[in-house]
Amino acid sequence: MNGLPISPQVFAILGALIEEKLGIHYGPLDKDLLGDKVAVRAVEAGFDSLLDYYYYLRYDPSGPVELDALADVLVVGETYFFREFDQLEALVREILVPLAEASGSRNVRVWSAACATGEEPYSMAMLLAERGLLDRVEIVASDVSTRSLAAARAGEYGPRSLRSQVKVPPCAWRFLQKNGERIVVSDHIRNAVDFRRINLLDGDAIKTLGLFDAIVCRNVLIYFQDSTARRVIDALTGVLVPNGALLVGVSESLLRLGTALRCEERGGAFVYRKVG
Repeated sequence: MNGLPISPQVFAILGALIEEKLGIHYGPLDKDLLGDKVAVRAVEAGFDSLLDYYYYLRYDPSGPVELDALADVLVVGETYFFREFDQLEALVREILVPLAEASGSRNVRVWSAACATGEEPYSMAMLLAERGLLDRVEIVASDVSTRSLAAARAGEYGPRSLRSQVKVPPCAWRFLQKNGERIVVSDHIRNAVDFRRINLLDGDAIKTLGLFDAIVCRNVLIYFQDSTARRVIDALTGVLVPNGALLVGVSESLLRLGTALRCEERGGAFVYRKVG
């Protein structure tokens, strides 16, 4: 027990604040889950009341900094190398490779949005390196959690980052080394990914990243309500080049959101294209 009970009223205002700032939606059945998570950070920050903590987050000049620390507790960082491999392989083979081979002097740009601890962009980098095209593709990766980004930049992982049920291509072992129980990403791959801290609700921050040929935003929208998901997709679409591709998780769909993107199948994977 954390010793900081959360009343229905405090749950309502805290949940609304978190959804407003981070996009994560907590329904009525999530009251105790949210209370436990927030209480962990509130106690660390020196509070003995979740209501006082809410007022600090909402009104204190240091509230935004503390909200960043709270995001580290709330954001789900579940990821691993070559997750949903067939989709990643299709992205590289069907979209990034043809663009890189036809782009002349211009680098192809791909963004791994909400990358958590970085296994996804590193997986893309390994698949590109295998084909000798890593220097032709600029990989940007972002997350809202500073803790996750620190782990991503370090490029050193525990054994759970390689799952026994996941198809790991043989080329991966050219770029991954085992150090005891740890898995270390080679400098060649690590240096190929540009990590940034980006809140997907911050449209202005997204615009500063420039335009992309492809964006990967997988297993993120499930934590948002439709109105928030639509807002995020609109922001991502805004930084796609004409005919650029957006990939979401294999269990996710944008069709219910009524976006302007066109869904198509490429190499066994569904992608959403920016028309024009």
